[in-house]
Amino acid sequence: MLELVQASTYAASIDNLILFIGIIVGVWFLLAEGLFFWLIWKFRAKPGEKSQYLVGNEKHVKRWITIPHALVLVCDVFIVVGAVRVWYNVKQQLPEPDSVIRVTGQQWAWTFQHPGADNELDTSDDIFTVNDLHVEVEKTYHFKLESRDVLHSFSVPVFRLKQDAIPGRSITGWFEPTLIGEYDVQCAEICGIGHGVMAARIHIDDANTHAAWISSASAATTP
Repeated sequence: MLELVQASTYAASIDNLILFIGIIVGVWFLLAEGLFFWLIWKFRAKPGEKSQYLVGNEKHVKRWITIPHALVLVCDVFIVVGAVRVWYNVKQQLPEPDSVIRVTGQQWAWTFQHPGADNELDTSDDIFTVNDLHVEVEKTYHFKLESRDVLHSFSVPVFRLKQDAIPGRSITGWFEPTLIGEYDVQCAEICGIGHGVMAARIHIDDANTHAAWISSASAATTP
């Protein structure tokens, strides 16, 4: 069985919400289909038996709609509450960051602006890379998401993160990597003829490896 990689603090909560919705919908689907075929079998045409004419106002008929409808609404309440909790955690609350990066989408590449040794963005030692994002495991990051041309969508599947990049706006989001490794970054919005090749990589390193990369990248960009 293929195991889905969860590499951020909120990946599991998003997966659990999707599973929860899938179970509820699946149970109701099986119940509805089972009842549907049972009714077809029970009220099938029989020789010498006249069919009933029902207008739909009879109480014993209406309860087949009203009772399941009420139960579905109860399930909807649980789904909405669960979804709002996850949405608030991922999109509304912004924990204090250990570092801030800038992500810029353009046709057809991602530019990443990392803070240098001073861990401050928009200073002289910032590190710029194309299609390679470097972060440290178990550190909270804020990202400033921008677009230089058209609508893009910054997607990191192992984080369960997807956020549109809108021209003229800087959108702040966050993530905290939990798993060391190298993973895909995608554009999840059709942004032109080169959309399919607008792919990047995120490198999640331990503290020592990340510090060594910052030192090496800073040295490479120093005139």
